[in-house]
Amino acid sequence: MIKNIVFDMGKVLVGYDTMRVCRQYMEDEEDRELVCTAVFVSPEWLLLDMGVISEEEALDRICKRLPARLHEKARLCMEHWPDYCMWPIEGMEEIIKNLKGKGYGIYLCSNASMRLPKLYKKVIPGIEYFDGVIFSASVKCIKPQRQIYEILFSRFGLKPEECFFVDDMQLNIDGARKCGMDGYCFEDGDIEKLKGVLYGL
Repeated sequence: MIKNIVFDMGKVLVGYDTMRVCRQYMEDEEDRELVCTAVFVSPEWLLLDMGVISEEEALDRICKRLPARLHEKARLCMEHWPDYCMWPIEGMEEIIKNLKGKGYGIYLCSNASMRLPKLYKKVIPGIEYFDGVIFSASVKCIKPQRQIYEILFSRFGLKPEECFFVDDMQLNIDGARKCGMDGYCFEDGDIEKLKGVLYGL
């Protein structure tokens, strides 16, 4: 019997588009692509999510891959991406409120850097209904590593078989299933399909 619903954050509860901040600070499309890739599609971004590197060190490494004229643009994108790149997905607060009303425990398990614990309450819809939050950088591991799911279960006293996980990446759902927690891949972003799955549990 499912008693708890665990949500990912990016592209599940909040929209996420890193190019938005690049458009804010650069007009040239090639420059945008260069900086977006260097900053957000990088080993450093993964290390930030794992909580094992500082933003200063990450930026220093990133800039070594970029021409000097783009160093300041990269810094601006690193500093301001939360202001432009995340927004609540319409309809998710209603789902969370309804699930809470049905008696489910509501939890968050997200790959995110140390900056997110300071910001998430501003962007996550229905955050007041959540019973617990896990960010990868805070626990020094990331999905789909087994350890992050086990930390979730242990910290909040949850039984894996009583939890259901919603994530936008099948890899993370597969990792959860290896730990005994079933789930649903929300890759298509179809809210109505998601409602059918969650309300049918």
